[in-house]
Amino acid sequence: QVQLVESGGGLVQAGGSLRLSCAASGGTFTTRRMAWFRQAPGKEREFVAAISSSGLNTNYADSVKGRFTISRDNAKDTVYLQMDSLKPEDTAVYYCARAYVTGGYDYWGQGTQVTVSS
Repeated sequence: QVQLVESGGGLVQAGGSLRLSCAASGGTFTTRRMAWFRQAPGKEREFVAAISSSGLNTNYADSVKGRFTISRDNAKDTVYLQMDSLKPEDTAVYYCARAYVTGGYDYWGQGTQVTVSS
């Protein structure tokens, strides 16, 4: 059974930084694209960033481009999201997800809360 466990969330002031981690276990990680999503209160879940299995290719939502960096360590089965210059509108529950082979995402973590105060 695949498990994705996020950590690193918390309360930070605007302009600050946080680093989220997502540790994978129980299944294939190194050959799968991974992604981060977020969901703010009263809003739909939205895509934040994704990274290829090799880590060589990444893409970001326009709202976080230049401020967030996704990376992975395949030796540790872990994907990271470095978040800098945080804004109050970044407040949300952040989820990591494993991409399914043919598209979409087949496993999700439980989420970690990020709160940015103004």
